[in-house]
Amino acid sequence: MPIRIRIIGSCGSGKSFIARECSRMLGIPHYETDNFVWERGEVQRKFPPETRDRLLREAVQSEAWIIEGVHHKWGKESFEHADIIFIISPNRLVRDFRILRRFVRTRLGMERANYKQSIKNLFVMTFEWNRGFDRVAMKEITQLTEPYKRKRIIVKSNQEIIKYIRNAGGEG
Repeated sequence: MPIRIRIIGSCGSGKSFIARECSRMLGIPHYETDNFVWERGEVQRKFPPETRDRLLREAVQSEAWIIEGVHHKWGKESFEHADIIFIISPNRLVRDFRILRRFVRTRLGMERANYKQSIKNLFVMTFEWNRGFDRVAMKEITQLTEPYKRKRIIVKSNQEIIKYIRNAGGEG
């Protein structure tokens, strides 16, 4: 049975990890909204909005998918077409720790990153984006997904998502 899953949460919430894990469990492709926004290469450039929107539309039109990312001010069709919307909302200190751990691991070459990790980027993720998510974005996302509340599930951890997928018959 095809399934379409939208995962949203702040930096360090575990979106990418759980999207990869669900993709493995269910055998369906996963997409990062960051890769609809950024042209990955030696120099990172933003795609024009038309390209970003086209890439998202192509993913959403496929039979089964997992789309993860923090973006919510564009791409509303990913929520509309999703069968399940997971909002991951772990404790802020957990997210801060994960952001710091990812920074260290990528700088040491132990983990791959889609972008160059810098001290400035670490600061922005931790003190601007992560705090802003709690103050503003979470409220916006809750409002945005209100029309889809029957398929919206707010979780504190990735384990809750894995449990949900397993209970729904996704993996034994």
